Amino acid sequence: MNRRGFFALASGAAFAAPLFATRATAAEPQVRLRELYNNDMSFTDFALEHEGQRVAIEGFMAPPLKAESEFYVLTNRPMAVCPFCSDAAEWPNDILAVYAQRVVDVIPFNVKIITRGTLELGTYTDPELGFVSRVRVVDAVQERA
Repeated sequence: MNRRGFFALASGAAFAAPLFATRATAAEPQVRLRELYNNDMSFTDFALEHEGQRVAIEGFMAPPLKAESEFYVLTNRPMAVCPFCSDAAEWPNDILAVYAQRVVDVIPFNVKIITRGTLELGTYTDPELGFVSRVRVVDAVQERA
């Protein structure tokens, strides 16, 4: 390969990289918690169409229910107090149960995160925690936004 051919190949790869990144992101649609339920608490068209698929959801990690867990709750707004630990705390109606791939590194309650995982719909009661959810993300990973 001559020098001209090398530079043509290298610059073509540089221009193509953003296209591939866009396709990867498009394969994992980003959704807001409020976009999973209709006003009557039925599932939105988005939720129904993406059930069983990987999605990305932005939110905040609520204080964990127990140490060294693979489970956490994603909330739409930061919560400094575990709502299960205080009767006075009001649990928001826009929450999501998250089951991670491994033990979760707790992220401070006021740091926005992105959770990526497979969307599951339907009522489920966690046998260990007793937490009841209608919507979950399973096989999840999380990162700071």
